[in-house]
Amino acid sequence: MTNIMLAQFPAAPDKQVTLANWRTSPFNKWAFHHVREIVPSAEIANDPVSEQSLEIESQDLTGLSFVDQTGKSWAFNEFVAETDTDALVVLKNGKLIYEYYANGMDAASPHILMSVSKSLLGLLFGILDSRGVLDPECPVTDIIPEINTTAYAGATLRHLLDMRAGIHFDEDYLATSGAIIDYRKATNWNPLEPGEATTNLRSFYHSLLERDGAHGRSFHYVSPNTDLLGWAIERASGKPFAELMSELFWRPMGATRSAYVTVDRLGAPRVAGGVCTTARDLALVGQLLVDGGARNGATIIPKNWISDIAEAGDQKAWERGKFALMFPGLAMHYRTKWYVERSGGGSGPLLFGVGVHGQNLFVDSKKQLVIAKFSSQAMPLDDRLIRLTSNWVAAMRTTF
Repeated sequence: MTNIMLAQFPAAPDKQVTLANWRTSPFNKWAFHHVREIVPSAEIANDPVSEQSLEIESQDLTGLSFVDQTGKSWAFNEFVAETDTDALVVLKNGKLIYEYYANGMDAASPHILMSVSKSLLGLLFGILDSRGVLDPECPVTDIIPEINTTAYAGATLRHLLDMRAGIHFDEDYLATSGAIIDYRKATNWNPLEPGEATTNLRSFYHSLLERDGAHGRSFHYVSPNTDLLGWAIERASGKPFAELMSELFWRPMGATRSAYVTVDRLGAPRVAGGVCTTARDLALVGQLLVDGGARNGATIIPKNWISDIAEAGDQKAWERGKFALMFPGLAMHYRTKWYVERSGGGSGPLLFGVGVHGQNLFVDSKKQLVIAKFSSQAMPLDDRLIRLTSNWVAAMRTTF
């Protein structure tokens, strides 16, 4: 993609990366690590003085082969190519044992996390809960009364955290019309049509008036739930999301680079999918979980919040949801924006974040294994590639 952008400037119209095509292949191979050049953003500043310096203990993983769910054998280089991998960082026992970059990326390149952004928000919520800023059992309309006539009436922050709010919203990533397109336009991710009135993320909630069931019952993946949590976080704390993330999470963790988050036309952050970080810094998030939420003896994320993610989810609620079909045969739950594979196969639970087009963070605390993976897959959700990645991660957990 780099040659498309640089070989001729400006590029021919059919080669230009725009707000209309930035999430489609092949344009996403460049766009996913240049998002702030396409969508307005807010910086999540790191602290250069307290940057973590990862100890490197390189291992060659290219010889690791594995068998997928169909019985086909895959070599490592075949796997990274098949899953359109842009970056891969593996930590073991707190040391950097492997990293891989492609499509013009390097260790300093921030890449969009898509819905792994939600997992970071879930950790920030735990920090704010421990400080008495937010209570998961609080009704969301107590904090944001502006939405008390919408389908969110009666929903708690916990319902939003666990994707168990009974909101009628079809998260169809291939839709060309409907509420999800209105949502994307409101978040500044899609262009407006000629003559179309400008919108914004927070006014969008007034269009969500129908329920699909009772709050608190089934797992139902609705990205606007998370952006609503972002609004609640800003309202309750009195600070912008990016500033809170920097102050309470990114700086104390020792992130090596500043991150950023996309914002709408009025500055509201797209916390459900717009956070962009380097692969190394995303891996450091996983390492923080392995270390019980502390760095150098100082608590950043409460240990009991991490334990709650691993242990307190509702497996039956997960099984009633549609996403269970993407992880067949696995005992799982979803808690506080994290997927949890409960059946560890001799290891502990596997906590992981998933984002469209192949973004992942996997954390096996018992094995002290962390895997951060960025991709630019053509399809938003590709069941085959999700399962292939799961097979590779299973092989990694067995190996280490």
